[in-house]
Amino acid sequence: MKKQKEFVILRQKVSSRGGGVEIDLTNQGFKGQKMTAYQNYLGGGLLGAIDNDCTITNWDGNPKLEAIAMKLRQYFHGLTNPDTEWESAEYEEIQLRPKSAY
Repeated sequence: MKKQKEFVILRQKVSSRGGGVEIDLTNQGFKGQKMTAYQNYLGGGLLGAIDNDCTITNWDGNPKLEAIAMKLRQYFHGLTNPDTEWESAEYEEIQLRPKSAY
């Protein structure tokens, strides 16, 4: 079984109003490239869907990068979504929200 390579986190800023995390993609086979997962504040205490960006042009459509992006979104969801009775929201529920309020 192939061992999954861990993310090398370059920056991480998380708050009740969203934030982001940036990783280095070198150990994923993309030397010198980076990917982010970020989340915007919609207002009214709600965070929007978690989105990704990457320094590789036209990265979406690349199965390996899309898989990394999904894992990074799920990781970031774990950081921004406390597991409490009042604040907890499932990943799938959050991804149905808009990415931005405007």
